[in-house]
Amino acid sequence: MKQDPFRQLVAILEQLRGPDGCPWDREQTFDSLRPYLLEETYEILETIDLKKYAQLREELGDLLLHIVLQAQIAREEGLFQIDDVLAEINAKLVRRHPHVFGETKVDNTRQVLKNWESIKLEDGDKRVLSGVPKTQPALLRAFRVQEKAAGVGFDWEKVSSVLEKVREEIDELQEAAQHGEQERVEEEFGDLLFSLVNLARFLKVPPEEALRGTVEKFIRRFNYIEKTLLERGKEIQKSTLQEMDSLWDEAKFKGI
Repeated sequence: MKQDPFRQLVAILEQLRGPDGCPWDREQTFDSLRPYLLEETYEILETIDLKKYAQLREELGDLLLHIVLQAQIAREEGLFQIDDVLAEINAKLVRRHPHVFGETKVDNTRQVLKNWESIKLEDGDKRVLSGVPKTQPALLRAFRVQEKAAGVGFDWEKVSSVLEKVREEIDELQEAAQHGEQERVEEEFGDLLFSLVNLARFLKVPPEEALRGTVEKFIRRFNYIEKTLLERGKEIQKSTLQEMDSLWDEAKFKGI
C-alpha cells in the first residue's frame, strides 16, 4: 500500500534529523530556521504575484517542509509533534466556523469576522489586538490591527467617513510641515498612512500587495529609462530630469 505523501514527508525529515542523517538538518533550531521560513513565505507571495502556479506548487512544498521540520524539532525536545499541530488547527477551524459546522446564522463576511474575534476572545486571547506580530511589516500590521478592531465593531460606518479622515490627516501633515515641526511631521505622516490603510480595507484593496505592485511598476519604468538612455549612449547620472520624465511617460504609454 502506497504511503501517504504527508506521512512520507514526516518520515523523511525524521531521518534527516537522525544520527545518520544530514549534518545541516541536525544542526537546525527554531531560531536558526526563522530567516528561511520568512524567505519561503515571500517566495510564495512572489509566485502568486507573477501567477506562476507550477512554481507555486513547489514553493508551497518548501513552506510545508519548514512547518514539518519545526514540528520535528519540537518532538525531539518533548514539546509536541505534528499530529498535535494538525489536531489543534482542525479543532480551531471547526470551533471558529459555527456558521458552517454549527447552528449560527450569518448574513455577510463582516458578521463572520465579528464572530471569529468573539470566539477568539473566548479561546483565551483576552485582548482583541493580541496575536498581531510586531515583526510583521508595518503596513500589513496596520491592516490586521484595523481588521481585528473592526471585528468587534470598532470601525467606520461608510467609506466617505474614511475619505474625510484621510483629507483631515493630509491637512494636519501639511500644517506640521509648514511649521517645520519634524517630530510632529513624522507622527502626522504615520497617521496619514494608517488612514490610507483603513481606506484600502474599505475598498477591499490589500495595501501590502497594492504597494508591492506599485514598487514593481516603478522599477520596470525606471529600468526602461536607464536602458533607453544607455542605448542612446548616455549615462543616467548625466541626464536631466526632463529627459527622464519624458522616458517615464513613454514607458507609461507603452504599458510598462
